[in-house]
Amino acid sequence: MNSASHPPAAVPLPQAGHAVRRSWLYLVLFLTFLFALMPFLFWQAAWFGRPLTDAQIEKNLAERDHPRKAQHALSQLADRMLSREPAQRASARRWYPQVVALSSSGVDELRITAAWVMGQDRTASEFHPVLLRLLADPHPMVRTNAALSLILFGDAAGRPVIRSMLEPYPVLAPRSGILAVRLKPGDVVNPGTLLGRIQYGNHKIEIRSQVPGALGRWLVANGTNVWPGQSLLTIAPSEDLVWEMLRALYLIGQPEDMPAIQRYVRGDAGMTERVRQQAELAARAIRSREAENRR
Repeated sequence: MNSASHPPAAVPLPQAGHAVRRSWLYLVLFLTFLFALMPFLFWQAAWFGRPLTDAQIEKNLAERDHPRKAQHALSQLADRMLSREPAQRASARRWYPQVVALSSSGVDELRITAAWVMGQDRTASEFHPVLLRLLADPHPMVRTNAALSLILFGDAAGRPVIRSMLEPYPVLAPRSGILAVRLKPGDVVNPGTLLGRIQYGNHKIEIRSQVPGALGRWLVANGTNVWPGQSLLTIAPSEDLVWEMLRALYLIGQPEDMPAIQRYVRGDAGMTERVRQQAELAARAIRSREAENRR
């Protein structure tokens, strides 16, 4: 994973007037580093900081049986994209077609990572349409990373995705059967955490979390028959995830996003003061943009 340090807790508000418009460019540039390290990108702790040679990157990107090797190569490409050395940045471009190809992988982890990596080079026009496509990906973290990366291209098309991640995430039954609950409300979960199982005949199918957060409540009792698409439970978003979404809405939020933001301004979600402060900054930025648009 990228070794960049965490960004500041909050982004300073722009001044009113023409400075609001000028700030867009500066903030987009700042976001290149702001989103360089996001703790919810991968659902297993790993360190991808070990440098790889060109030959190793080439080999790892072709690894279909070992997705983590391909993730390591993608992370190293992100490091090169963010390098201050032009030669390093240029060296990454030869693998851009492979990055685009991995965005269509059947492995969720690779699509999640590819969506993040494409945001590290906002000059790569070939990434823009791919990121727009990924806004409709079946996995929520792919959609989220695509939405964040699009901001770096000056595109706010992913705003509905970002806003939705401030709300409890519904977990649906993948098929019919008898529900066997594993966790209880309040338990912390990460992408990949086993939530429960559905028994059908002599078979079982696992239900795993796709987002980081805490289990809200089960909507169906243990041992109950369920049907495909039925809502089984909700997952409240993690503090880190909420914080990142609020920082994104600071830049691209609109008045219709205010109800979702105000919940965190009021502290209804029970999160720390840094989240409340970031929610206030996002709300103030939206009001400032709205006032500027009326002039």
